[in-house]
Amino acid sequence: MHIHSSIKSTFVIREMDSFVQEKHHHIEVISSKRRLFDVRLRELWNYRDLVMVFVRRDFVAQYKQTILGPLWFVLQPILTALMFYFIFGRIATIPTQGIHPFLFYFSGLTLWGYFSDVFTKCSNTFVGNSALFGKVYFPRLAVPLSIVISGLYKWMIQSIVLLVVLIWFQVSGVENINVHWSLALVPLYILLLALLGFGLGILFSSLTTKYRDLSFLLAFGVQLLMYGTPIIYPLSFTSGMMRKLLEWNPLSGILENFRYALFSVGSFNLGGLVYAVAFTLAALTVGILVFSRVEKSFMDTV
Repeated sequence: MHIHSSIKSTFVIREMDSFVQEKHHHIEVISSKRRLFDVRLRELWNYRDLVMVFVRRDFVAQYKQTILGPLWFVLQPILTALMFYFIFGRIATIPTQGIHPFLFYFSGLTLWGYFSDVFTKCSNTFVGNSALFGKVYFPRLAVPLSIVISGLYKWMIQSIVLLVVLIWFQVSGVENINVHWSLALVPLYILLLALLGFGLGILFSSLTTKYRDLSFLLAFGVQLLMYGTPIIYPLSFTSGMMRKLLEWNPLSGILENFRYALFSVGSFNLGGLVYAVAFTLAALTVGILVFSRVEKSFMDTV
């Protein structure tokens, strides 16, 4: 019996050695020691199936046990635009460059909603997923990347609703829609919003592992940023120092160009678009570098 067991163990060991020799190219060494620019972005492609699992999780978890479910994707911007219409359009009578106030607010909210959703959710990556990160290894960037993708689906649904509303306003004669050729740049605008929200989000997520006060300031800061972005007013409504401050906001150029593409009102702001691209690339680079550095030791502080 002992001889048979010994032979069986020897056979198993030889089989394992043979498997390792055949699959040696699949062996990966995980180490916390990395160089500054060693962020291993290629790992995200190897874990693309896991990213899509997280995308599905974001959808299911967000509207689980709700009556209306995904309909909130549509109702949230519509109800917010209606509120802005009555408060800022009717009561405050803030000019909207001749565009119908509801269309003005709704078009801005479709872009703002995507950016703010990606930004706020990505900023909670480390704290909100610490239990998961402590159990198994996978590229930590997979979580915020899934937020960007799931938010894109939400934006696409809202964009379809915006298109339907534009067609209704055009057919009913309430508003004459004049689309500009720069509408072809909308994918670029969405890409910038996605990368900007992603970069700033993972940067704040990295900082909040050590400075928890930032998580309390973030919600307040996002609200301030919304009013510091031309959503309820056009950039032409401001002047002097206030306008200069608003132009430092990279979202201003994106939203102004998006509305110009839809309504041909105002002018195409090339300088604002170039600034938005430069700011986004800088935020994305800093965010990824800081994130990759913090992910090695964040479990000690969370």
